[in-house]
Amino acid sequence: MDWKALVDGEWTDAISGSKTTLTDPSTGEVIGTVPKCGREDTLRAIDSARNAFDRGPWPRMKPKERAQILQKAAQILSDRQADLALLETRNAGKPIRQSTYFDLALAVAHLAYFGELATHLKPKKIKQPDLEGSHGIVLHEPMGVVAGICPWNLPLLMAVWKAGPALAAGNTVVLKPASITPLTTLELAKALLEAGLPKNALQVITGPGEEIGTLLSSHEKVDKVSFTGSTEVGRDVLLKAAPSIKRTTMELGGKSANILLEDADLDRAIDGSLFGIFLNSGQLCESGSRLLVPRKREQEILQKLTDRARQIRLGVTTSYDTDMGPLVSRGQRDRVEEYIRSGVDQGAHLRTGGKRPEGSELSHGFYEEPTIFSDVSPDMRIAKEEIFGPVLAVVPYDSLDDAIEIANNTIFGLAGAVWSQNLRKATQVARSLKAGTVWVNDYHMLSCHAPRGGYKQSGIGRELGEEALLEFTETKHLYFDEAGVLWPMARGLVLPSDE
Repeated sequence: MDWKALVDGEWTDAISGSKTTLTDPSTGEVIGTVPKCGREDTLRAIDSARNAFDRGPWPRMKPKERAQILQKAAQILSDRQADLALLETRNAGKPIRQSTYFDLALAVAHLAYFGELATHLKPKKIKQPDLEGSHGIVLHEPMGVVAGICPWNLPLLMAVWKAGPALAAGNTVVLKPASITPLTTLELAKALLEAGLPKNALQVITGPGEEIGTLLSSHEKVDKVSFTGSTEVGRDVLLKAAPSIKRTTMELGGKSANILLEDADLDRAIDGSLFGIFLNSGQLCESGSRLLVPRKREQEILQKLTDRARQIRLGVTTSYDTDMGPLVSRGQRDRVEEYIRSGVDQGAHLRTGGKRPEGSELSHGFYEEPTIFSDVSPDMRIAKEEIFGPVLAVVPYDSLDDAIEIANNTIFGLAGAVWSQNLRKATQVARSLKAGTVWVNDYHMLSCHAPRGGYKQSGIGRELGEEALLEFTETKHLYFDEAGVLWPMARGLVLPSDE
């Protein structure tokens, strides 16, 4: 099937006529093509979004009207959930169970939530104690043109996290999905247009990130960039946005620490820890890729981890019996396997996995077995660098202070978790972690009400929650002097005469 990009209100091919061929990561089969857009397509999209913001109806609609359109679009996605889940599975290599009950379910709920948030942007009256009879009003106004640059690991959900709050606030949006996983983003655009979104308020550009992302990040007509991806690429986006002092939201890399305390309920903690690292084949920035365990219980934990990891079912992604699917591409699998080799070379003990699964059924996909390393020291590459694959590094600790120091000894700070039956102790450890989200006795719980983002080099700003909506607004203060008297500081000011 051939999909089109959405530029200037039209479903169109690239001006050059170039196309990108998309394949199913689980089978290697071609599933269709999308336009390989370039500079001219991107400039056209930016101009259209600029015109739609400056002159179009979307920023001028009442918040309630914007809310109704976003919530209607969420209902359209819900009505098409089965078909869209299958599309996400085939394009991104996700098990159908995950696509249905994680990706699609969250996308629907979160888009509806952002619609509701649109009505929260009400003027707020504030008192001015310096002068009796005066008051102020605080307004949150849309920024203008927002560029949303999305990753390949959660295509639909990330598109919702960028377009949802940006549109709710009254901005116009240019979405740039990852070049290999754009299909559900295009379907999101269809749902929004069907729901009544003015046709130029949203553009979707498909094509290579190096050219399109660079232009979106640097162009003077773009007011805000919301980027999700690696810390390395995020630095480059910031450099390109800097000359125009462009507003940015960055959700970047992670090397999250998942800490089991001595009193943790092991059955629950181990199941949660495996979910924390192997969901989406480990291709999540927040994955719990470092498991910190008390040295006294290390061997017991390792045995349970290994036994249960070997029960994880790899299989064709369209089967509801499949627990874990392939990596998104051959290149990503090569990257993961290079890290596995480095772990072995640096002296870590490969407890399970570390190779491609056997059997002809999976031979054409980009599969890698769930992999667990023990005897990992904090200075090894597999304990320091973001692998973005199904690789767990188990690191022992001797005390809680030791665990906290190991957890925080990283350039990242996206997420973490603590497992304990003593909530007071768990809370103390959680508050000590330098991370934007810390779960206690859980992992990967994503609530649309809870702000999400990183400390340190894991990002800037927040997604989800009311904080997400404010990321896409400018704050304005209006001051009203109703007393008829100048501010006292101005009364003694004497301006020189022209005479």
